[in-house]
Amino acid sequence: MEDKPPTTSMTDTTKSIKRTKRTWLLILLSLAVIPGGIYTINYLQLQQTMNQVLTTDTRNAGLRVNVHYGVYVNPSVLIYDLRSLAGTNSKADVFRSLLQFAEKMKTKKFDRVELAFKGTTKFVLDGEYFQELGKEYGTQNPVWTMNHFPENLRLPNGQRAYETWTGGWLGVAGKQIEDFNDMHDKWYMKEALRDLR
Repeated sequence: MEDKPPTTSMTDTTKSIKRTKRTWLLILLSLAVIPGGIYTINYLQLQQTMNQVLTTDTRNAGLRVNVHYGVYVNPSVLIYDLRSLAGTNSKADVFRSLLQFAEKMKTKKFDRVELAFKGTTKFVLDGEYFQELGKEYGTQNPVWTMNHFPENLRLPNGQRAYETWTGGWLGVAGKQIEDFNDMHDKWYMKEALRDLR
């Protein structure tokens, strides 16, 4: 007696085709839904709070800031991306809005916070220091915070951005103010002024 190859019924083939179509449909749907879900999570956990900071303090009018996790999926990294500012906004406005957002995020832990302008990271801040800024907001002398902020920054390559100054208080304060202004210039001001031309 001859061995005959097993025959596949039409229903098995039809089931296989339907299963393959269902699999591809699920893949396509997940590709469409997952990015939206990622943006929704970033909005609900970060951007919504940033929007409240910008709208509840009238001094922040004119600032536009996008905040999100690193590459939108890494919750250990916060991207603080200043997108634009009005001609009426000062460096103090930009810095205050950052501190106000830190205050709202003081219970969240990040490994690092990247300060960006229009999508390009300019400085990196240790996550613990960012949390400390949030906890101290409203109680710490803002001039002290402003003066010591630059010495806590690193460049994207990991190098320190500014020195820690020592010596007489007047000389130290002068250098710290220079660093604070230089930090704002390098973070966004030079580019923003160039865009106005």
